[in-house]
Amino acid sequence: MPRLHELCFFLVFALFAHTLHASDPLVPRKAEDVQPIAVGAQLPSFTFVTADEKPFQLDDAIKQSPVLLVIYRGSWCPYCNTHLAELRKIEKNIAELGIQMFAISPDLPKYLRETGDKHNPAYTLLSDSKMVAAKALGLAFKVDSATRQKYKTYDIDLQRNSGEQHHLLPVPAAILVDKTKKVNFIFYAPDYKSRIDNGVLLAAAKAMME
Repeated sequence: MPRLHELCFFLVFALFAHTLHASDPLVPRKAEDVQPIAVGAQLPSFTFVTADEKPFQLDDAIKQSPVLLVIYRGSWCPYCNTHLAELRKIEKNIAELGIQMFAISPDLPKYLRETGDKHNPAYTLLSDSKMVAAKALGLAFKVDSATRQKYKTYDIDLQRNSGEQHHLLPVPAAILVDKTKKVNFIFYAPDYKSRIDNGVLLAAAKAMME
């Protein structure tokens, strides 16, 4: 039988570990405090989920050709929808450069399907509902309770869209990665209303492929 002090230590440790995990202490509380992956860094390996609810290994795609990762907040965000529509104007140019484009959000697959029906993109929509990739890329931040309640007055429920209770969102970003998994370019916008201009993105894509 464990002694009382050992049992108490175990309970305190377990409570601390649970609290540490639940609070995500390494995730910033403000979008302005994110620290994205740097140009020249190696992209980690990620498994996403497609709109058809199938696992998608990003490494397999990168082995075929360089990729453009567009990180957006979700189908509920009007600025994201405007940007996704704008990307359709250059998706052919990006493909002709030999670059695959993937748009990634915390949305569950069913919301990806809704976004796909709305925009009918040639590029691929992927789900990062657990925000594993967003955290590894240094783009995740915690949405405070007051903001979450404000969102709900507009029928925006982050937990509903992601199926998770992490209350995290990604800072919108565009990341170009070559076949060696090296990050060649990154744009990120703590101000969610700001998105990269198509011309700037195309120029960066062409520079990577030269």
